[in-house]
Amino acid sequence: MEVENYLLGFKDLKIIQNTEWFKFSLDSVLLANFITIRSNAKKIIDLGTGNAPIPLILSTRTNTKIYGVEIQKAIYELAIKSVSINNLSDRIKILNEDVKIIDTLFETDTFDVITSNPPYFKINEGSLLNHNDCKTIARHEVLIEIEDILRVSRKLLRNNGVLGLVHRPERLLEILNKMKEYNIMPKRIRFIYPKKNFDCNMVLIEGSKNGKEGLKILPPLFINDENGDYTDEVKNMFGE
Repeated sequence: MEVENYLLGFKDLKIIQNTEWFKFSLDSVLLANFITIRSNAKKIIDLGTGNAPIPLILSTRTNTKIYGVEIQKAIYELAIKSVSINNLSDRIKILNEDVKIIDTLFETDTFDVITSNPPYFKINEGSLLNHNDCKTIARHEVLIEIEDILRVSRKLLRNNGVLGLVHRPERLLEILNKMKEYNIMPKRIRFIYPKKNFDCNMVLIEGSKNGKEGLKILPPLFINDENGDYTDEVKNMFGE
């Protein structure tokens, strides 16, 4: 069933979702606020855009042209509707394409910023896969792996362009090693915690193509306070 909701915390943005499929989460909001967007940026692309939460939020930060890539036709159609109801079709273009070949559709060194909230979990013999294909593809590396995103990003990013990822902390070392392998130097990391005295459950990572060495660890971000409400910093991301 399709429903129209306000984009999490944003009173001026709406998003179309299907209640039976995987919905976007706070992860996308955090990444869209974390990524560096320079004033001279001309093109941005979000890989695995889902129903387009990241492009929609990025549109509040910049007037730059934004692309979103989504392989699943049904989810792509939700993204198209989400962009349309916000009257952003002139600024956001959604492509129904496979991220693994998206680098063949653009010239090399095209984008200033790439974002991705990719599937977090590897596929192995013990993987518990959801019978809903949309949820499985969103959560597990069925159609794309982190290495695919890095390979494509290396080709599409301009020199010193930035790649932003949100992922699980248990895969951080693997991701950092792979980033360096693809000449995307890790530059900024922020660890995300549900609340104080809880274990980290997400990490935001930004790297620069052919960037110099020098990694900055940002202060931790706590999502909820002791009462279970969003912290002031998270509320500020929503413009509250």
